[in-house]
Amino acid sequence: MFSRIVNTLEETIISLLLASMTLLVFVEVVLRFGFGTGLMWGEELTLHISAWMVLFGASYGVKVGSHIGVDALVKLLPNRWQRFVSSIAVICCLVYCGLFMKGAWAYLKMTRMIGIEMEDLPFPKWIAHSIIFIGMVLLAIRLLQLLWSIITGKATGFNLTDEAKESMYLAKEAQQAASVVGGGDTP
Repeated sequence: MFSRIVNTLEETIISLLLASMTLLVFVEVVLRFGFGTGLMWGEELTLHISAWMVLFGASYGVKVGSHIGVDALVKLLPNRWQRFVSSIAVICCLVYCGLFMKGAWAYLKMTRMIGIEMEDLPFPKWIAHSIIFIGMVLLAIRLLQLLWSIITGKATGFNLTDEAKESMYLAKEAQQAASVVGGGDTP
C-alpha cells in the first residue's frame, strides 16, 4: 500500500514537472524570439524544476532499473555471494543518502533561519532547495525496498540497465531491418 502510494506520487510529480518545464521553456522561447522579451524568472524556475526532476528521478530510477552500473564481476559470483555483495553496496548507498540528508537538513535549516529568497522570484530558497532532502529520503526508501528484496531472496542485486545487451539487441534489429529492406543481401 505504502509502496503504491510512493510510486504514484513519484510518477505524478515527475510527469507534472516535465510538463511544466516543457511549457515554461516553450513560452520563454516564444516570448524571446517572437516578441523580443522574456520572463525574468524563467531561467531560474526552469533550473529548479530540472533539479527537482533529477532528484525525484534518482529514486524512480532505482525502482525501474534505469541506473547504469558495472556489475560484470558480481554476476560471475554464485547467487548467494551476489546477494551479499549487493547488500553491502546498498548499505553503502544508504550511508551516502544519510550523510547527504544530514548535510541537506543543516543547509535548509540555515537558509530558512537567514531568510534567503531566490534571486529572481520572491520565494523562500529553502523551499525551492528542499528537494535535496526530499530526493534523498525517496532514494533511501527505494534502497531500503531493494535491500529487503535482496535479503528475502526476491532479488540478487541492483536491477541495472545492461547497455551492452541492449546495444547488441538494437544492432541485431537494425541488421534484420536492413536485410528486409535490401532483400536479404546483407551478411
